[in-house]
Order: sequence, then C-alpha cells, then structure tokens
Amino acid sequence: MKLKKPLLYSLIFLLQLVGLRILRGNPEFVERYYSTGIYPYIGKALRYLLGWISFSMGDLLYAVLIVWLLFSLYKLIKKRFGNWLKFITEMLLILNIIYICFHLLWGFNYYRLPLHQALQIGNDYDTEELGDLTRRLIDRANQLHTQLQPDDSAAVVFPFKIQEVFDKTPQGYTEIEESFPKLDYPPKSIKNSLFRYPLSVMGFGGYLNPITNEAQVNGLIPGHRWPLVSCHEQGHQLGFAKENEANFIGVLASTNNSDPYFKYSGYIFALRYCLNEFYIRDPEAAEKLKPIIKFGILANYKESYDFWARFENPLEPIIEAIYGNYLVANNQPAGMQSYNYVVALLVNYYKDKKSLP
Repeated sequence: MKLKKPLLYSLIFLLQLVGLRILRGNPEFVERYYSTGIYPYIGKALRYLLGWISFSMGDLLYAVLIVWLLFSLYKLIKKRFGNWLKFITEMLLILNIIYICFHLLWGFNYYRLPLHQALQIGNDYDTEELGDLTRRLIDRANQLHTQLQPDDSAAVVFPFKIQEVFDKTPQGYTEIEESFPKLDYPPKSIKNSLFRYPLSVMGFGGYLNPITNEAQVNGLIPGHRWPLVSCHEQGHQLGFAKENEANFIGVLASTNNSDPYFKYSGYIFALRYCLNEFYIRDPEAAEKLKPIIKFGILANYKESYDFWARFENPLEPIIEAIYGNYLVANNQPAGMQSYNYVVALLVNYYKDKKSLP
C-alpha cells in the first residue's frame, strides 16, 4: 500500500514524457493550438497578475522551494533515512507538479515550428552573405558609437538606471508588431532578479521564470547589455522558448527601438555573433574587418569579458554541461551550439533589406 503513491506519481511522470515525445513530432499542432492559440492568453494573464509587483515573485518561489528541499533533506538525514519512502513520494509529487506547470504555462513553446519557417525565410547561408551582413553591422555599430560617444576609443556609457531600461523596452516591440503580429508584448513584467550574484556565478545575464512568466535581468551585468538582455527575455515571454530564436527577437526589438542606446546594444550583440562565425568560416577575411571596428566598440566588449572573468569558477564546466543538456532535452539538439542559429536568422532576415534600422 505504501508503494502505491510513488508508483502512481512515477507513472504520471512517464506519461508526461511520452506525451512530450508525441508533441515533439507535431510542431504544427503546437504552433496552432498552443503557441498562437492559448499561450498568448496565459502569458498576458500572468503578466497582468504579477507585472505590477516591483520584485520577483518567481525568485521568491524558487527560494521557498530550495529552503523546503534543504529542510526535507535535513529531516531525512536526521531520521537516518527512516522516512525515505515519504521523502521519495513528496519529491515525485513536487516533480510532477513543477513539470506539468512548466509545460502548461510556457514550456510547450519549445515544440513549436522553427522561427525561420514562421518568417518564411531560409535557415542556411554562405560565407559571402555572412561577410556582407558583418560589414553592414560594423558600419551601423560605428555610426551609433559616433552618435553616442565622441571619443572613438572609449566605451559607450549607458546613462539609464535599469528600471528606465525596462520601461523603454516594450517600445521596440511596438515598432515591429505591424510586420510581426506575434510580437504583441504588453503588459510588461520584467524584474531585476533577486539572484544577481548566483546568476553571475552561473554565467547568466537573465532568465525567464516559466511558472510566473516574469522576465528576470541580472542587474550586475554591464549596462550596455541591459537593453538586449531585456528584449531577449521578453522574447521568451512572447513564446519564443529557444535561445537562438529569443536572441534574434531580442536583436529585432532592440535595434527597432527609437532610443539609440537600445540600437547600439542590439547591433554590437549581433555583430559579435556574426564576426565570431565569420572568423570560423574565413579567418583571413574576418581579420581584415577588425581594424574598421571602432576601438570603443571593442572596449564595450572588453567590459563584458572583464565582468564574466571576475566570476570564473571551477563549477563553470559543470553548469555549462547541465544547461547544455537542458537545451538538448527541450528540443534544441545542438545544445549550447544552438545559439549560433541566430546568425542564420540574422543573415536571411536582413539580406533582402536595403538598410538596417
């Protein structure tokens, strides 16, 4: 009799895994009935419910869960594992609740149609096309640097407090909503994470809480990253669960914002990805581009490098491996390398556009 509950909870979890396997093979169904069907209502409802609260309810929820888990482990050890069956039963119950909520409230978006299909653009490109976009990004980033910083060799200093960035972020989504209706963002629900230091140690600039639909930004990262990261996390809120797709959406939203600081944040992010990929494909040609990039842009890159270098720790490879496996488990088979798909989206999206916003 005592084994009935843990066996039942185990069976429910296995049924969830089977259901997800079926959904993975039916992205059109997920796209139609969940991602563009019921999810927009779920997302908006959660943002209306929690967006007005100044602090992160999701972070508090995680804190309570961690404390409860530690307390349960303490009781298990104190009783010398005499209550191990109760402990396992409780863990299986919590696992099922979290797993169900994760997918119903947001996670099914991992199984929607790839973004390039929704945009009706290609997902492949040649080195010449990549080089052309990289040069265009350099020109646009240089223009914005000149506009924002009179000293060519100095980094752009962002004048905003983080809450001001949050307030400005939806404007970029409004600008592109006409040509991309799936990006109807309001209401706003974006917070400065309570776990800024742990996020820095783990190497994260932000994250979306899938249960509360709150976008979280790590307020410790350099200011030039705030606009892009905010737009990226809001892309997750809109149902673009995959990291590469949220990166692309983040670039669109930041570069279409009327504020030049937002544009700069988006363009130097896109430039870094494209330049890195160009170096892999044609190191000699990529090296020739480096001298035409303003030193001030490189100074902003160095700010980010120095920031993350401060938080280097022995756990990094373990965290990377865990997160890579998380991506693989959630329909991103390339794991950490799936981030590079953003380059394919950028090249194909911009190649027929005469100018960059």
